[in-house]
Amino acid sequence: MDGINIDIEQRVKKRSAKYYALTALVKETTEAFHKEIPGSQVTFDVAWSPECIDHRCYNYSAIASSCDFLFVMSYDEQNQMWPYCVAAANAPYKQTIAGYDNYIRMGINPKKLVMGVPWYGYDYTCLRLSEAHVCSLAKIPFPCPKAPALQVPYRTIMNRENSSLSGILWNEEYKSPYLEYQDSNGSFHQLWFDNPKSISLKAAYVKERGLRGIGMWNADCLDYSGGSVSQEQTEAMWEALRPK
Repeated sequence: MDGINIDIEQRVKKRSAKYYALTALVKETTEAFHKEIPGSQVTFDVAWSPECIDHRCYNYSAIASSCDFLFVMSYDEQNQMWPYCVAAANAPYKQTIAGYDNYIRMGINPKKLVMGVPWYGYDYTCLRLSEAHVCSLAKIPFPCPKAPALQVPYRTIMNRENSSLSGILWNEEYKSPYLEYQDSNGSFHQLWFDNPKSISLKAAYVKERGLRGIGMWNADCLDYSGGSVSQEQTEAMWEALRPK
């Protein structure tokens, strides 16, 4: 056994009993693993920013000091956060990078941070799809939710490209690809995801800022069937993790 990854993701209030207990748990776990399995690693998953995302107000600096490194889940960033109810990138570049800057400003060593990028996207059903590529969303069950979106693996997205209305488009503000299509019921969809182009930009930041490394969620989202096209697409996604 090489170690353990701790992925809690539950709500914790600042300076509550759980706040201190969680930090103590990580410290105790790390000490136990390092003692019993020399060379093992204990890692902890955190949200894309330390600013109490989804009410996860952890003691991030103390947890970072207590474990080997933090795996920063830089995805699912569109969650009741936008001023308008429209489809948008799963992991917009500027917002993603701002999250790391926030962690580092807390005093966390960049070498304690591993960037996690998504190998999946979100398929939004549009109430309206404008010529300017604005996909308006239903305000159900509350304004600007992520709930109506369907999570889609990268391999499925690539199969969708040939039947899309648009081919793969690029949003320069988010530095993210997306595509649009119409389903058999006549509804229009907008599908946002990450591809080698968007991931390469983030990998370059990892190298430039001196982060510990980069990883993904998750490897099973790619097509390993062996066809020439799928093989090329899969190799490109793996290669994108290597900073140029």
